[in-house]
Amino acid sequence: MSKRTKIVVSVLAVVTCVVTATAARAVIAERDDTARHYLGGSGWPVNGQAAYRLGDGATQTSPKQPMVPIASLAKVMTAYLVLQAFPLQPGSDGFTIGITEQDVSDTAERRSQDQSVVKVAAGERLTERQALEALLLPSANNIAVILARITSGSVNSFVALMNDAAHSLRMQHTIYTDPSGFDAGTRSTASDQLLLARAATAVPAFATLVSMKSATLPVAGTVHNTNTLLGRNGFIGVKTGSDAAAGGCFAFRAIRWIDGKQTTITGVVLGQPGHDRIAAALEAADAMVERIAGLSRRQVQAPPELGQRTLAPGTAPRSH
Repeated sequence: MSKRTKIVVSVLAVVTCVVTATAARAVIAERDDTARHYLGGSGWPVNGQAAYRLGDGATQTSPKQPMVPIASLAKVMTAYLVLQAFPLQPGSDGFTIGITEQDVSDTAERRSQDQSVVKVAAGERLTERQALEALLLPSANNIAVILARITSGSVNSFVALMNDAAHSLRMQHTIYTDPSGFDAGTRSTASDQLLLARAATAVPAFATLVSMKSATLPVAGTVHNTNTLLGRNGFIGVKTGSDAAAGGCFAFRAIRWIDGKQTTITGVVLGQPGHDRIAAALEAADAMVERIAGLSRRQVQAPPELGQRTLAPGTAPRSH
């Protein structure tokens, strides 16, 4: 073999090794959502969109805020409206729901569509508190429909209430088409969902519910919160969501010590891709909170060229 041929073979071997290593890293990143970098150089998630508020400060949003599917983040509005109609006082379990054969059949149909549901049985009695636990912790679509009917008489009229509430909250780029978010027609932006997250967490019963790691239901037994960040890094809520159309979504609330005082960071990430979409959304939010808290401690402002936009409290950006 000539010297030139040996050099060519060596170069090809090196290239092959590099390509193989790159492919291996890609496979690892696809299978392990903790093995990826979630934030870009701008400090915003590489994929999807995000928004946050530090305490009562101005809303910060990533540059692009198109209306996109939000999956189970729709249940935040569902719970918010239930609690507006039937407030839960401390120590009270609220109204009682009787599960019917129709509810059991509806649950079976949703399970066959691979929707998120909790097991129910005809004759089962669920309190309002238990129903909201089923809605917000394991993210039960079948309970979302039951609560919609209880609150407004029918799913269609409840969806109309959802859109009325969105308008009242100045969520200018949001449309709800169902109470669970399974319908990809339910669409919003991170900045709009941030408005809702702040309104919902101002309701003490809601804030308590979304801070729970688990709950016990009469038939389903122990159910667990899909938000596995609870109790870690200051996270105290709010709600996850995921499906093929929406990717991984997470409306979150965390309390961190900043400049010697406890400060609340409320935020939303949408459209996070990954093998485990919920894990991807949680990782992105965790990285965001860590960066926000770090920047605030150092009193560093994001430079204008990063494309970050600052909005006055209570306003939402135009989608584009």
